[in-house]
Amino acid sequence: MVGFIYLPVVTLVLFSLHDGRVPVPPFRGPTLEWYARILGNAKVIQATGISLLVAATSAALSVALATLAAWGLARHRLPGKPLIEAMIMAPLAVSTLVIGLGLSVTWAGLIGKSPLFVIMGHVALNLPLAFAIIYVQLDAAQARLEAAARDLGASEVQVFFRVTLPSLRVSLIAAAALCFTFSWDEFIVAFFLSGFDPTLPVVIWGLLRTGLDPQTNAAGTLVFLVSILAVVWVEALILRRRDAPPR
Repeated sequence: MVGFIYLPVVTLVLFSLHDGRVPVPPFRGPTLEWYARILGNAKVIQATGISLLVAATSAALSVALATLAAWGLARHRLPGKPLIEAMIMAPLAVSTLVIGLGLSVTWAGLIGKSPLFVIMGHVALNLPLAFAIIYVQLDAAQARLEAAARDLGASEVQVFFRVTLPSLRVSLIAAAALCFTFSWDEFIVAFFLSGFDPTLPVVIWGLLRTGLDPQTNAAGTLVFLVSILAVVWVEALILRRRDAPPR
């Protein structure tokens, strides 16, 4: 199963170095010609910047909203709490095709297709993921820490910013990384909502429509490398925090 999942990735990376115009066996190379071409493509560079902006902004908004929602539901008795939780998690059970098409039909006339619209769509997709990660961390042990801070005279604002958020650091980083990587390479919602300023996956899809081209392999490899770097960065932060001496 692992081989079935990762063999296409290995093939993608390998044939991005293929010294030939058609990326089919036998492999000839290696060469960096296709990376040079894709990095010299103004449309690809613009789409990469848009994708980074969309991914970073949607991840930040998703984590912020998820943190507030998780804290409110975990620390307060709200009427209809199970229903609210179910509504927050509901997008996970809905196809991204339905979400993208529904947002396009409902709001495109008012908001206009743009990177801002894509950010809103990705927040709708990422919010349940971030909420699930953060909500689990707000358990009874965390509540006791907050209660102890209140007993020592801390206000609710001080408890939230000096106790709750620092103790959620690992969960916040993990949620942000997951939301970033999901938004970075998401295609369906971006396809419906991006308009004339497409994200990188939409541009890659456009390149694929013209037929087999090693440039698409190079572009796909760069997308994969950005996702891997984000995961490695998060792992490094988590391991550094675990190995740090207690204060």
